[in-house]
Amino acid sequence: MPKITFIGAGSTVFAKNVLGDVLHTPALQGFEIALFDINQERLSDSETMLNHIKNTCGSTSTIKAYTDRKEALRGAKYVVNAIQVGGYDPCTITDFEIPKKYGLRQTIADTVGIGGIFRNLRTIPVMLDFAKDMQEVCPDALFLNYTNPMAVLTNVMNTYGGINTVGLCHSVQVCVDHLFGNLGMDMTGVKSKIAGINHMAWLLEVSKDGVDLYPEIKRRAREKQNEKHWDMVRYEMMLNFGYYITESSEHNAEYHPYFIKRNYPELIERFNIPLDEYPRRCIEQIGNWKKLKEELVSNPELQHKRTHEYASYIFEAIETNVPFKIGGNVMNTGLITNLPKEACVEVSCLVDRNGVTPTFVGDLPPQCAALNRTNINTQLLTIEAAMTGKREHIYHAAMLDPHTSAELSMDDIKAMCDDLIVAHGDWLPAYK
Repeated sequence: MPKITFIGAGSTVFAKNVLGDVLHTPALQGFEIALFDINQERLSDSETMLNHIKNTCGSTSTIKAYTDRKEALRGAKYVVNAIQVGGYDPCTITDFEIPKKYGLRQTIADTVGIGGIFRNLRTIPVMLDFAKDMQEVCPDALFLNYTNPMAVLTNVMNTYGGINTVGLCHSVQVCVDHLFGNLGMDMTGVKSKIAGINHMAWLLEVSKDGVDLYPEIKRRAREKQNEKHWDMVRYEMMLNFGYYITESSEHNAEYHPYFIKRNYPELIERFNIPLDEYPRRCIEQIGNWKKLKEELVSNPELQHKRTHEYASYIFEAIETNVPFKIGGNVMNTGLITNLPKEACVEVSCLVDRNGVTPTFVGDLPPQCAALNRTNINTQLLTIEAAMTGKREHIYHAAMLDPHTSAELSMDDIKAMCDDLIVAHGDWLPAYK
């Protein structure tokens, strides 16, 4: 019986989307769906919920929860990863509150920036443990990574874990829809091309019937410059750098040195930037879980409709050899020619029986590549810190981060990193 393993299955809503899709896909019937999570209560909740969906849709797959990770992975053909090491409390709280003492404010803190660096440092060792298990019990499995920070973790699994890994993010899928929806434009017949790095990929081309739509997009964006809305940062970046970015404005506000600035507090208001947004979302989700659990876990008649999550479509394309296109995070094997070869990039990929095959992009516009490289610098130094155990590379990663370096002195950056290392305690390995 072929096997799909989901690590982090206690993420019940996400497990519903990804594995509910699998249960609804004819080509994926008869699989064992193996669930693993370190939270036994949430693991049990997800097992119950998925069995409800299995029964209502008549799937012939088997749902099985495991308490032993290696056994959950044993013989898997596909592995889906959706973990969060350290959770909201204590680690996300730490990522926000200690930088705040130094005057460094964040919105999401899950990609780059000081929060992204430390989320990587506590997650990389866990991911490499997964890789070690997989080398032993399912070395040929395709590993789909949904966990942030996407670029670094996907890079580490490929480069140091020796596991065939593709990173998947929602931002490419919804980029054009959201842009056109916000600007009141019709999506019918629109062609687009997107490439870059995760959370900072670029809408390089957007056209209809051979007509470039960027002039009209920018005209409408300029008209909205004086309105308060939730995409003001991306519009500002597009109007200054020429291209729209895939990830949301609250994310991009902290990827650049231009928006969250102590000496220019009026920018927060002007660009409608939601500081401390991710902790707010976490608190809201925790508060809503009791009601959501009632809807998902306590309802034997639970229904599910296939979503737009890529995972089931990837599995289906490989199983049936019917091609499917995704936006995937993969190593830069000459795909984007003006970004470093050591980087993980986000490009269109073809999926069929041969697996996931990335497509060639060539050069990005020079200003886009330059902005990508500012984030890649921090990503690669974070990997260097994790793989060498040297504290100095944590400092380097933070000092090269655009937002952090724009706000703090080198001495403050090093002191902040030291405070974060102490506060994380056993969530981090020892750094020399």
